[in-house]
Amino acid sequence: MAAEIMFIQSVSTTNATYIRPITFYINGFRNIPHAKYYYMFLCFVYAVTVLGNSFIMGIIYLARTLHTAKYIAVFNLALSDLCGSSALIPKLVDMFLFENQYISYEACLANMFFVFVFMTLQSFSLLALAYDRVVAICFPLRYHAIVTKAAMTLIIGVMWIFSVSIIALTVSLITRLSFCRSTTVDSYFCDHGPIHRLACNDNSVNIIMGIICVAVLIVFPLIFITFSYFIIGFALLKMSRGVERTKAMKTCTAHLILVAIGYVPISSIYIAASIIPINPNVRIFNTALTQTIPPMLNPIIYTLKTEEVLQSIKAIYRHSKVNSAMERAIKNAVRN
Repeated sequence: MAAEIMFIQSVSTTNATYIRPITFYINGFRNIPHAKYYYMFLCFVYAVTVLGNSFIMGIIYLARTLHTAKYIAVFNLALSDLCGSSALIPKLVDMFLFENQYISYEACLANMFFVFVFMTLQSFSLLALAYDRVVAICFPLRYHAIVTKAAMTLIIGVMWIFSVSIIALTVSLITRLSFCRSTTVDSYFCDHGPIHRLACNDNSVNIIMGIICVAVLIVFPLIFITFSYFIIGFALLKMSRGVERTKAMKTCTAHLILVAIGYVPISSIYIAASIIPINPNVRIFNTALTQTIPPMLNPIIYTLKTEEVLQSIKAIYRHSKVNSAMERAIKNAVRN
């Protein structure tokens, strides 16, 4: 009994007393040999994610030609990818590669908050880019009047406020739960679902908030993006010249790839889980990849598939070469 008291703390409010664990134990994979190689792979993924997203943000900052409304959304996507991966992967590697799988109650809620906030922002950033493409293709003459830098900044600001608010509410409701049985979380981070299912009091509100978060994070953005591409498709069919149609389609290529790698895997997991029971190891493996691989690939895809970014990289490279040549010339002149 004394040992149990060491691992729980009672918190009283005006109306109720809640039993909270001092720590949670993050279970991760169960009985998988050589799992450490997977976590080492995630270290590589994180390094590429940091370099790639820092690079794309640096290019957007340095290139004046990219100081447009569209690239405010791209910058926000890169920032969300970078922060989301930083909230998830380093802690995941520390827990499982170095076997520090106990996490304090407060740190667990903080981890849950930051992971889900940036996941939500990644999804909303793709939605903002879909809006940009709809206006650019359907209303090309009015594009610069509609999608201004001020308008896109306002959209991004609302996205941040909404994301922080809904996730803060979801996480704060966890504090209304009592944990008087197991504190072992069957996931690879402080995941909302596996944690609220451990509660020994009524968790119906948490279940409802979990459904709302899935709807906000995946379902609604995917529906709106799909609808936007139906509108784009109709607009492309009305174009008389094939060259214009091809050019317009190319501007959507990068965004379509990002949507596919961002939504298809995670949507497949949720759909499969609702139909058939999924092995916890399979669920953890697939969900971890869907949260870590897209942030790594997004900057690579935007660099390779977007002509504006490629041209900006070339221009910055030429400018740096010219500056280096001038510096060498000035140094030689001073020596002589």
